[in-house]
Amino acid sequence: MKLYDSAMAPNPRRVRIFMAEKGVDYENIQIDIIKGENLDETFLAVNPRGLLPTLVLDDGTVIDETVAICRYIEETHPEPPLLGTDAVSKAHIEARQRHMEFDGLLGAADAFRNSFPGFSSRGLAGNAGSVDAIPALAERGKNTVLRFYESLDTALGSSTFIAGDSFSIA
Repeated sequence: MKLYDSAMAPNPRRVRIFMAEKGVDYENIQIDIIKGENLDETFLAVNPRGLLPTLVLDDGTVIDETVAICRYIEETHPEPPLLGTDAVSKAHIEARQRHMEFDGLLGAADAFRNSFPGFSSRGLAGNAGSVDAIPALAERGKNTVLRFYESLDTALGSSTFIAGDSFSIA
């Protein structure tokens, strides 16, 4: 299987960590999003949305989106369980994982995409066409991330991990 990846991007990093924790072997194909390689015809033939990470299975099946890839890996490589072991732990991990995405990752994405000069006309990820960055979103993203870090500090004050007593996708 092949993982289309970008070393600097947070979503592909999450998949790499997940796969490493599971001991999954795969071919890593680096795509430089700063140079716009994710918008090149070669990559768009794999994922027309131009988004990373993208997993291509040995039979040619394409799976994109971080959590979808992780769910596939969890189903095919169940040990160690990183998405929970029972209904309550699965729900708790999913809730914390979404908190990480919406409050942490999206805030950071707003801050980066709307302040990095190389993305001045790429305010949206992937193959969305030319979308101007919005400087006010960069500031909002920074504030969102700061609030997120405060909530993370609080959560980690009573637990070693974000969602319970063991490492998980969250």
